[in-house]
Amino acid sequence: MDVLGYLRLVRRHWWIVLVTVMLALGTAALVTVRTAPRYEASVTFFVTTPSQGVTDAYQGSLFLQQRVKSYGDLLTSDRLAQSVVADAPLGLTADQVRNRIRTASTTGTVLLKATITDTDQTRALKTTETLATKFTELVRKVETPPDGKAPPIKIEVVSGPRVTSNPVSPQPTRNLVMGGLLGLLLGAALAVLRGLADVRMRDGAALQRVTGSPLLGEIPYETGAKAAPLIVGAAATSARAEAVRKLRTNLRFVDVHEPARVIAVTSALQGEGKTTMACNTAIALAEAGWRVLLIDADLRRPKVADYLGLDGGVGLTDVLVGDVQVGDVVQRWGEKSLLVLPSGATPPNPSELLGSKSMADLLVALRDSADIVVIDTAPLLAVTDGVVVAVQADGALLVTQQGRTSRSQVAAAANALSSVSVRLLGCVLNMAKVAKSDAYQYEAYKVVLPPAAPSVPADRAGSRRGAKAVKGDRTQELTRLSR
Repeated sequence: MDVLGYLRLVRRHWWIVLVTVMLALGTAALVTVRTAPRYEASVTFFVTTPSQGVTDAYQGSLFLQQRVKSYGDLLTSDRLAQSVVADAPLGLTADQVRNRIRTASTTGTVLLKATITDTDQTRALKTTETLATKFTELVRKVETPPDGKAPPIKIEVVSGPRVTSNPVSPQPTRNLVMGGLLGLLLGAALAVLRGLADVRMRDGAALQRVTGSPLLGEIPYETGAKAAPLIVGAAATSARAEAVRKLRTNLRFVDVHEPARVIAVTSALQGEGKTTMACNTAIALAEAGWRVLLIDADLRRPKVADYLGLDGGVGLTDVLVGDVQVGDVVQRWGEKSLLVLPSGATPPNPSELLGSKSMADLLVALRDSADIVVIDTAPLLAVTDGVVVAVQADGALLVTQQGRTSRSQVAAAANALSSVSVRLLGCVLNMAKVAKSDAYQYEAYKVVLPPAAPSVPADRAGSRRGAKAVKGDRTQELTRLSR
């Protein structure tokens, strides 16, 4: 995965980043509030030695630089800490004093700095003053030769002791900035891990890779689609309707050398919108002038009749068992060249019925009566009905809902079709999240219907009647089925 892929994962799971940053800022603020203020008191010593001439000065400087390193350890020694505690009642033990001392020396110089950190500003200053006095005495004592001569090292205080007027810690601004940055990095990492661990189908490219078939359409999610699933009326000018029309175009040209006339619409799981997709695809094909027959072959949970507002009491099941003729139960829908064959009564053996010779013979007869036959089938992973119907069709269209179906489930559905040599025409990503820029482009360019449709001129009406007359001989058989 490239950098853009990781950024898309972070954007997709932005709420993880936000929550992590807020928790980090809250933790940093809590730590800052609960941390006692700490003050620093410091003193700087200058280490020198008597010297004569340039040579002596150079040798003495090297000697002192080596000595300064030892004095840094002497500042944190137990002996010095005990003498500080014994000289002044600070309320601290020798170990506490020693732990509060930090030393620093600059390379190439003879300056030595001691810093004491304490929660009590006054005590920090008093401890530093006592430390400066006792350290000078200790160095003079340990450097004095046994014969009592003057020591070769001299320690002088050149800066301090002084204490900071403001606490050196905690630092609210620094803590909050560090907490925010750490939260941002941790949140981004968690978002990427969450995205990599997410096995659900999130985009069309992944769906195309898993199924090994072309992506024929991405149907955008619309809040009003549940109440009005069909692309008619006001929904005919929506972005969802335009996406279905793109699917119609792609479906017709997916294989120009071997066009599919009988299309089985299915999905891996139930509730992914396959029935809505079958109905809308049939409507879109009928709008383009094709003679379309929509068959509800989901005999377990039929929905086509409910969506289209038709009577589904008698239909495919009754035809297959020989109770009625197909022409008696096919219903015309709307003013378009769309005929619908409902599912009919629920049979006890739907798989056997759909795989029977009667079903095969029916599809052969209906293939000659319509330009395109669209069949709504059962989900592939739930029952075998969908595979049984898809085997008898020219190809299958696999519908997958974004963010619901896992990659393994989609792969299992595709394998179920390929295992019986079903031609997978392509896949459709349903209820997809569309970028705002794409939605804006469609809204800016969509067709706005006038309040009232204008009357058709006589010459144009005559030309349309002529076009319909050309197809009249081809539609006679389909019309007889609908009677």
